[in-house]
Amino acid sequence: MKKLLKIILTSILCITFNNYTNGQEILPFPPTPSASTAGLTMQTSTYQKRVEPNRLPKDAPNILIILIDDAGPATPSTYGGAINTPNLSRVADMGISYNRFHSTAMCSPTRAALLTGRNHTSVGNGQIAELANDWDGFSGKIPKTSATIAEVLKNYGYNTSAFGKWHNTPTELTTSKGPFDYWPTGYGFEYFYGFLSGEASQYEPHMIRNTTVVEHPETTQGHDYYHLTEDITEDAVKWLREQQAFSPDKPFFMYWAPGAVHGPHHVTKEWVDKYKGKFDGGWDEYRKTAFKKQKELGWIPQSAKLTERDKTMAGWDEIPESERAFQSRLMEVYAGFAEHTDHNVGLLLNEIKNQGKLDNTIVFYIWGDNGSSAEGQNGTISELLAQNSISTTIQQHIDVVNQLGGLDVLGSPKTDNMYHAGWAWAGSTPYKSTKLVAAHFGGTRQPMAVSWPKGIKRDKTPRPQFHHVIDIVPTIYDILDIQEPQVVNGFTQDAIHGVSMDYTFADPKAEGTRKIQFFDIMGSRGLYYDGWFASTFGLRKPWATGLPPGAADWDPENDTWELYNIDEDWSQANDLAKKNPKKLEEMKSMFLTESAKYKNLPIGGGLWVPILHPEYGPSTPYKEWNFTGRIERMPEFTAPRLGTFSNIVSMEIEVPKNAEGVLYSLGGFAGGLSCYVKDGHLCYEYNLFEINRTQIKSKTKLPEGKVNIEVVSRLVSQARGAMNITLKVNGTVAAEGKVPTTITTFGFTANDCLDFGSDLGSPVSIDYYDNAPFRFNGEINKSYVKYLD
Repeated sequence: MKKLLKIILTSILCITFNNYTNGQEILPFPPTPSASTAGLTMQTSTYQKRVEPNRLPKDAPNILIILIDDAGPATPSTYGGAINTPNLSRVADMGISYNRFHSTAMCSPTRAALLTGRNHTSVGNGQIAELANDWDGFSGKIPKTSATIAEVLKNYGYNTSAFGKWHNTPTELTTSKGPFDYWPTGYGFEYFYGFLSGEASQYEPHMIRNTTVVEHPETTQGHDYYHLTEDITEDAVKWLREQQAFSPDKPFFMYWAPGAVHGPHHVTKEWVDKYKGKFDGGWDEYRKTAFKKQKELGWIPQSAKLTERDKTMAGWDEIPESERAFQSRLMEVYAGFAEHTDHNVGLLLNEIKNQGKLDNTIVFYIWGDNGSSAEGQNGTISELLAQNSISTTIQQHIDVVNQLGGLDVLGSPKTDNMYHAGWAWAGSTPYKSTKLVAAHFGGTRQPMAVSWPKGIKRDKTPRPQFHHVIDIVPTIYDILDIQEPQVVNGFTQDAIHGVSMDYTFADPKAEGTRKIQFFDIMGSRGLYYDGWFASTFGLRKPWATGLPPGAADWDPENDTWELYNIDEDWSQANDLAKKNPKKLEEMKSMFLTESAKYKNLPIGGGLWVPILHPEYGPSTPYKEWNFTGRIERMPEFTAPRLGTFSNIVSMEIEVPKNAEGVLYSLGGFAGGLSCYVKDGHLCYEYNLFEINRTQIKSKTKLPEGKVNIEVVSRLVSQARGAMNITLKVNGTVAAEGKVPTTITTFGFTANDCLDFGSDLGSPVSIDYYDNAPFRFNGEINKSYVKYLD
């Protein structure tokens, strides 16, 4: 009640006494009143131009947050890894580094927590946006009661921008028709260029500028090819130059979050070949080498122990000799991709330096929104096979690679490759586990370098205080002397959960101020409290194929918990659960208290869609659709699920002489389906993640003139079962075939689309790959899609 009265009183003061209000309580600030005095006439009036007050400290710093995707602590050379990261080292050498800084263990949750300063479930992001559900903590929507730092800084006078991966908009709201309230521009970013989903092809992404779907350039950085990381770097440099030219009196806030090094691992051969042969010793050997280097650098304590590989994860000696070259090359691609990403960070830093602003720019360079990803499982040429729980053999992948041109095709537009989970585990040295495991630091501990030459003295001593991504926002507010606003855009604000880290800037030995922090990703959970960490692995092993056994009957109360004294046991190597059961029970009770406090209930709520109820997965609420003319770039998660459910596609088209081109396509070259005309014949392809391509072709050519096309798809059995395909021309069966295996409700891609009249983005079919987008040379009048079951 007292808080409410305070807000009401402050609102009255803002209206009545504009010159005396404490604007930090309520945002936006009230308009600056006129400095002129109006008389009856202009001759009797006094004119004086109003001066907008400066809300920021004198010479307020610029702010750059760099967030790398899916990168573990033992990958960068800066901190003991084998991947060359000169620009991460550059930031570290200009400032300080943190070796006990933490993420949530997953993409969307970390980003939401980072940008708001609140715990991930308290802002509706207990799960990735594509798998959100109706529980408050897992809705996929950052509430307006938890304003982002961009919204606050914009009100204080910063120019704000975001580039690259967003991943905090519910999938059903990602079409070009919005609504845009939950897009970056609805969260305080004045400018956005990137993609909204969790991942994208680096060569053929579906891109957004502000609230408009745009085509990306044909080439980037002077090359004869396009690459997404290079594109967002060029665009960010352009924005920096325009910001300097148009608003030289304003500081900037930039959030630069590339899709790299999330799957698919895409980078050109010149970057990959830098690492040729460097990983031939395998992931077990890499762990030993990285561990030794980490200690030599003083990055981890000499007392730290190297944890053991999980018994369910394959060792390098278990990989057949015939498959090792494939597995090594997958890691070489990842390494080249990571170095290429760091190189582009350097281009950003160079631009800021050339503008004379680097000394007064705070750079937060966070190496990973979670640990390295094991979602490639056994190594793959098409990484969404795992999300669709489709089992394959490595030899099948190698066979496809050989058909496409050999190992050099890995990293190219023709594969959506991702490395073996063993490499992800190696990238998390010395810790246990990987991304998606919130119980172990292999999923949550991220190296971070912070530089600000004007405000932070260079110091090589790692900061060992326990901190979390929610601590970035209050740190920035502390530096700028910004009071946490109580009301933003009319919404009473939720409390910020982070604590400022600025006390560590000058003193690496300062006592840590974060005393408690909970973690939970899909039931893998843990609690830090004053030097102790209690955790339980949960239901799902990210590196294991298929659905976990007993998923339907999983009861989190039966999970086995672990207990660690992490002040003495850096890497969670010594489980004290049996030796100290009283402490463990205390920590478990505290975890439940934190879960209730931060909307992390029900426990395992993030499993509702992917494991327990896939029928509630990402899909449109519609059962039938009418399309007129050519339709382009309908995001797959909002489009008809043509490869999943029984359906009919009926099209009224006008066929010219020598007809060619795509009638409709969904997905991309690494997975999708397409109906097209080639050499006058009606064709259909169901591309099951490149492992199997079902192609159906009419015996006779299409007649010229007005033609009705029907594609009838009927599931023979449930999800991942067979599907019968019938092609009809003017009501007569023209061809039939059977797709042996279909996808689940997750989809073919995360970022590609449904197109009518062409195949934009990544081309689905190998038949027209070199002729993409293979636009239909006739007319498409009307198209009708309906689910049959």
